[in-house]
Amino acid sequence: MDDAFRAEMTAGYTFDEPCVVFGAPMLNDELDVDVRVQLPLSRVNRHGLIAGATGTGKTTTLQLFAGALSAAGVPVFAVDVKGDLSGIGAPGDPANPPVAKRASAMHWDFKPLAHPVQVLSLSGKVGAHVRASVSSFGPLLLGKVLDLNDTQVSVLSLVFHYCDQQQLPLLDLADLRTTLKYLGSDDGKAALEDLGGISPATLGVILRAIVTLEQDGSAVFFGEPEFDVDDMLRVAPDGQGVISLLEVADVMDRPRLYSTFVLWMLARLYDALPEVGDQPKPKLAFFFDEAHLLFNDASEALLDQIERTARLIRSKGVGVYFVTQAPTDVPSSVLSQLGNRVQHALRAFTPDDADALRKTARTFPVTAHYDVEKTITSLGIGEALVTVLSPKGVPTPLAATKLLPPDSRMGALTADELAAVATKGALTAKYSQTVDPQSAHEIITARIAAAHAQAAGSGVPGSADGPVMAPPTMTAAPQQAEIARQARAQAREIAAEQRAAAQAAREAERERKAQARAAAAAERERQRTMQTAVRTAGRVIASREGQNLIRGLFGILGGGRR
Repeated sequence: MDDAFRAEMTAGYTFDEPCVVFGAPMLNDELDVDVRVQLPLSRVNRHGLIAGATGTGKTTTLQLFAGALSAAGVPVFAVDVKGDLSGIGAPGDPANPPVAKRASAMHWDFKPLAHPVQVLSLSGKVGAHVRASVSSFGPLLLGKVLDLNDTQVSVLSLVFHYCDQQQLPLLDLADLRTTLKYLGSDDGKAALEDLGGISPATLGVILRAIVTLEQDGSAVFFGEPEFDVDDMLRVAPDGQGVISLLEVADVMDRPRLYSTFVLWMLARLYDALPEVGDQPKPKLAFFFDEAHLLFNDASEALLDQIERTARLIRSKGVGVYFVTQAPTDVPSSVLSQLGNRVQHALRAFTPDDADALRKTARTFPVTAHYDVEKTITSLGIGEALVTVLSPKGVPTPLAATKLLPPDSRMGALTADELAAVATKGALTAKYSQTVDPQSAHEIITARIAAAHAQAAGSGVPGSADGPVMAPPTMTAAPQQAEIARQARAQAREIAAEQRAAAQAAREAERERKAQARAAAAAERERQRTMQTAVRTAGRVIASREGQNLIRGLFGILGGGRR
């Protein structure tokens, strides 16, 4: 083993505080088992990236990392895309030959451990049902789910603003659908005018997108009870941090929806948690597998929101880790916020792969021990290039690392085991039943029915179509609202008259300009006619016949030659 390499690794990865151990450094396939490549717990909130090609061991690294954090008392939230991360809830097998061989080669005392797991799902098919209200989701995130363009998202923002002003809670998709239908109808024409400049056609596009979302079964993701992000910050009685495992294998046909839900959870964490600054260990570690799904087709506003959240949530004691195939899957503005890096092997099969490889190699600290670009392509399964932030805020030396085997099972729980873990979870009962309180759908429906009944002169609730809610008694707040509405109506009438006058003036000005253009066109035509006549006369004079004609004329005028 090269003495300079060993000295650099020892100096770079020796810390006097609790750490997450990743493995041992290696140089030219030789392990330095006296040094541990590790990350101080106090720097977990500096965010990070776990990247590498398919089959290189990213999920196992995530399992190793999450298990070590849980054992240190740090709660973890992780997205389980393929379903194979659930094995973290069962102890590993020390008799497993690959596990035993690796632990022995690294002089590691392998201690199998099952970590406390809370299973979550967006569909409610297994574990605690995670829901979000439409209102808290917000127009930006909902616009990504609905695949709206920037103009349509801005219209959706106005609709959300209208509902806030009118105290119309948007809890589920039915609330938003009813609101859009109302604004696009004759009943909501006045309200639509108040919002200003919204095309009913745009409302129709948004409404059709919502209906499509409902038809593919996604309505179950919205509603109440809304998931409380504080439930991710739990510690088990034995002192281990609870691992909240979001199972999304059953909704992978809707990746845009699930990835946006994860971003919603991250944004809610940022809003809910107080500023704590640097702590001996983080309050939560957040792992987002298949992170490229979050950034695909994201609008500029959404990317800004992701970057801002990643930059500021560190001070809330939360570390965010993106797991994806290549660092280039993550926008540069977000990648620059990630201080801890675990880079598994990359393969260069295409020119785009080769370009991504070169870009990745340039993002690592300069090292005299590795040809980074060559090393990345030659890493084996369970090996990675690692660099983290030290307590001084300086990146540690780049280390090609043979990673430890996780202390939990490397493989998914069986269906029966997963069902047992999900059933006994403390949150399963809390979120099992859907709650449907009075919200925008019920309020708007009642108002329309009451208005129609009054217009029909019935004087009492009820119609041929069924019972109708009576209009509520006018209290002080509604009175002020009615006065304001009338004032707005008068202002609209005055504005309409002013617009009509302005329109008449514009029409007159257009007529005057049209007449001026017609006169100018006639003058130009007259000039062209004269110019054509002159050019024609010139050609006649230049021709032989013209010359004879001129000579004849001169002969007549001059009497001919003598």
